[in-house]
Amino acid sequence: MTAKEQIEIRETLGFVGGGQMAEALIKGLLSKAFLKPGRITASDLSKDRRNHLKEAFGINTTSENKEAVKGSEIIILAVKPQVMPIVLEDLGPVVSSNHLVVSIAAGITTHSLEKRLPEGARVVRVMPNTPALVQAGAAALCKGTAASQGDLDIVRQILEAVGKAVVVPEALMDAVTGLSGSGPAYVFTFIEGLIDAGVREGLPRIVAQELVVQTVLGAALMCRNTGKHPAELTAIVTSPGGTTAAGLHVLERAALRGILLDAVRAATERSGELGG
Repeated sequence: MTAKEQIEIRETLGFVGGGQMAEALIKGLLSKAFLKPGRITASDLSKDRRNHLKEAFGINTTSENKEAVKGSEIIILAVKPQVMPIVLEDLGPVVSSNHLVVSIAAGITTHSLEKRLPEGARVVRVMPNTPALVQAGAAALCKGTAASQGDLDIVRQILEAVGKAVVVPEALMDAVTGLSGSGPAYVFTFIEGLIDAGVREGLPRIVAQELVVQTVLGAALMCRNTGKHPAELTAIVTSPGGTTAAGLHVLERAALRGILLDAVRAATERSGELGG
């Protein structure tokens, strides 16, 4: 592909649900000029939400989900898992094999989507995460039985407007949900704990927060940019008998790794329950 082909999306997009994740995708697509505002329609029950999206991005908005579908070639289902069956029942009569249907609802399998849509519906399942709001998201995707490799490629392009995207087998999507889908909350909790620790040691809260956020950001960039295993990077920071070694001893004694393993397992299992 040429650089131009990589950013060109010819299809029209319809968002069913205009919440935060839909807004993140819209913002990313428009900021990178993947397509023009007039080629995007978003539906939402909230008038305030519709007005916000229209004023902020100049896109088309509607209160009717069917209207967003009828005028679009790619449909992004940006609704909660709990209301997905109702939404699909409503949209079934207006969805055809000409539509590419993309779901970002946690736990909802491609099979579950396909059985509620007309035969031959092209479905791609996606698990994004909230850092997409600052165009630093991590997402995984997989395709249903009728979707093509081309369908998968274009959804990946859409997701990469707001971060990184990887293709995984659907059997691993619940694990993705438990890890990167829920992961930002684990990191936020870790950040909050470090800030509180700094305050306890006498730092002003605003100073502690600035130091912690930059430390976490810098550590993440070192992992990404160096390509080194986290254990190698830890070794660089840790001097024999030094301050870092003393702190790491406490984390190991508290079984931090085991806690993280349990948290991801619990979130993964919950994703499976939502899908069921």
